[in-house]
Amino acid sequence: MKIKFLKTENDKKIDGPLILNPYRFIDSRGFFFESWNAKKFDEIISRKVNFVQDNHSLSFHGVLRGLHFQKGPNAQGKLIRVINGKILDIIVDLRTNSNTFKEWASIVLSKRNSIQLWIPEGFAHGFLTLTRRAEINYKTTQFWNKESERTIIWNDNDLNINWKLENLKIKSPIVSDKDSRGKTLNYLLNRGDLFL
Repeated sequence: MKIKFLKTENDKKIDGPLILNPYRFIDSRGFFFESWNAKKFDEIISRKVNFVQDNHSLSFHGVLRGLHFQKGPNAQGKLIRVINGKILDIIVDLRTNSNTFKEWASIVLSKRNSIQLWIPEGFAHGFLTLTRRAEINYKTTQFWNKESERTIIWNDNDLNINWKLENLKIKSPIVSDKDSRGKTLNYLLNRGDLFL
């Protein structure tokens, strides 16, 4: 498995998240790759992780989900991969003691590239569907907890995330009612509603 660090749009390395690119064995019959191995994963991130929930979502072209996170003892680490289609995946560093606090990074995940993204606790996460449809499978280190879940508005002016909407030839993404009511990062920070 090849491992790379994720970088912010300002080309700073973000400590924690990792791009995991599994080796694929391809022949005339098709392909095979190991998508999950607990022992190898724990070695890669230098700690033991216990995933408790697998989530599978289907999204159509132009759908934007996020930016979501859970705070406090319910903070989630996520291991994300796309099993059909392609997405632009976005993370935002919410760790107040990090030198990349409030910075974001993006990566394209697709069925074709088989890349997986490890997002440790302390990050908001969202994605935009780039193809007609995309199916995403991700593992989480904590169960979903409604009281702990928070949403940062996807178009937060202070974050200034480049969702690359012009590439989709759409004016605005398709966003759920809940996500459209997300708060700005500064609003949550001022309320003490982050990972403190």
